[in-house]
Formats: sequence, structure tokens, C-alpha cells
Amino acid sequence: MANPALLALARRVFETEAAAILALIDRLDERFERAVQLLRECRGRVILTGMGKSGIICRKIAATLTSTGTPAFFLHPAEAIHGDLGVIQSNDVIVALSHTGETDEILRLLETIRRLGAKLVAITGRPTSTLAQAADVALDGSVAEEACPLNLVPTASTTAALAIGDALAMTLLVEKGFRQEDYANLHPGGQIGKRLMRVEALMHAGRQCPIVKADTRMRDVIYEMSSKQLGMTCVVDGGDVLLGIITDGDLRRQMERTADVLTLAAADAMTRAPVTVSRATLAVEALTIMEQRKITSIVVVEDGSRQVAGVVHVHDLWPTEMF
Repeated sequence: MANPALLALARRVFETEAAAILALIDRLDERFERAVQLLRECRGRVILTGMGKSGIICRKIAATLTSTGTPAFFLHPAEAIHGDLGVIQSNDVIVALSHTGETDEILRLLETIRRLGAKLVAITGRPTSTLAQAADVALDGSVAEEACPLNLVPTASTTAALAIGDALAMTLLVEKGFRQEDYANLHPGGQIGKRLMRVEALMHAGRQCPIVKADTRMRDVIYEMSSKQLGMTCVVDGGDVLLGIITDGDLRRQMERTADVLTLAAADAMTRAPVTVSRATLAVEALTIMEQRKITSIVVVEDGSRQVAGVVHVHDLWPTEMF
């Protein structure tokens, strides 16, 4: 049985953290714009720093910035004051997180940051704190209360800081004109990387591409479809220019209409003018087309022509365990 007290506490945590984020909306002003400007104009690296749980939030913000085209990394403030300060250069932008704005390890970095001439963006819950006063821009991440029942454990405050970091990263992404293609180049691995690859890297080409001539007899068409295991075949003329495709569905419909389907040629059963994409099409775009057209394969053609370059199947874009 559900424990009403536990569920009520969990709901309160959600409500408190959601309220903390919503409260940030009314605080957006020219300070946020200035912070984005500093990050956009940064000619060095963006360096995130914070102690404890703020440091964990810094690592996530740094990862988000890096993955969207802004070089960033995390600098542990305690390690920094014991030798790692050498990584900070004059053309860097430091983003420091401290809810109190009085974290000793952070404050001990200020003199070096100022001496080098690096820019400082502070995210803090106390706009009048030492850190906020020293920063080029201070963003207000204050919260009415933590989600912790004791109002001690950083919860709503770290959630608010993370939301500010995400807002900075996403705004910066748009300001820089970051595109899907750029994201694909930075994410070659995993499911995101696969969806953002170009179809030419995923298509069945050469001997793996199912392809027959217009006058190929149906017995050989079926053999080609069966051996290539894509549930379809391209139909081309003598110059490999696409004339149409034959799918498993086309064969079933022909069998319903024709007494002896084996007497037909490929041209008699094909669907003319099928949907095609170019080599440079992103996998995610090809997948969208397949979902909209309710098809499982799409022909890839050479740029500026109807010559067949290959075929990409929906299973090439998503692994079978995703279905």
C-alpha cells in the first residue's frame, strides 16, 4: 500500500523546486543578457567553479556548454588554490556558483581572476554577497526555501542554479547559430549521435543495396528482396537512375490482382516516383519522413540526380531494442 505521508513529502519537494524555477522568470533582465554576451564573446574557455553540490551542478553546466559548441570545463576551487589556478587565462570567463556568495574557496580565487583580467559571472542566492559584488555580472538564484524538510540540504537552490545554467547554454546556442549538424559532429556516439549522422554513413550501398532493372523478372525481384532483407528493392534503368521501388506490400497487392505474379517484370509492379533523400540528409530527418509517410525504407540518391546511392531502413536509424 502507498504511504500517504511519503507521497505528500515527495509532492512537496516537486512543488518547492518547481516554484523555485518559476520564480526565476520574473528576474530575467539585462544582467542575464550581459552574461550571455560575455560567454558569446569569450575567446578562451568558460570555466565553471563551485564547492560541494554547487560543484556538481557546475560539472553538468560545463558538459552542456561543451556539447553545444562552447568550450567549458570544471575547476575545483580547492584544487585551484593549491596550484590549478594556472589554467585561468585573461581571455577566459569564469562562472562561479555559490548559494551564499561567501564560500571561502571561491572568494580566494577572486584576486587572481581580477589580476589576470578574466571575466566573472556569479550565480548566487545572495545578490549583496561578496561574490556578487566582485562579479562582472551576478545572476540571482535565490530561493524562498529549500525542498529539504529541515531547510538545510541544497535542493531547490541547486535546481535553480542548474536551470540558470541551462538557460545560459540554450540562449548561447541560439546566439551562436548552433545547428543540428554541429551537434552531430560533437556527438558521434550513442543514440543521439546515430540520429544526427548523415544517411550516407548508415545506408546500405553497393552489393548491400537491393536493386533490379525495370525488365527484371519477378522471380529474380523476389530473390533480390529476400537476400537483401530490407523488405523492398529499387527499380532502375540502364544508368542506375531510379524509376520506382517494389515493397513487400506491393507484392501482396499484386498477388491479389494477378493470377500469376511471376509472369510480371519489375516495372509492372513498382511504385513510381518514390520518396528519396540525398546523401547529406541527417538520419533524424530521414526518420521523420519515414514516420510521416508510414514507410520503413527510403532511397538515398546522389545529389542533383535520381541515381541510386543506397537505401536506409528504419532499423538503421534506431536499434531494434528501441521498437
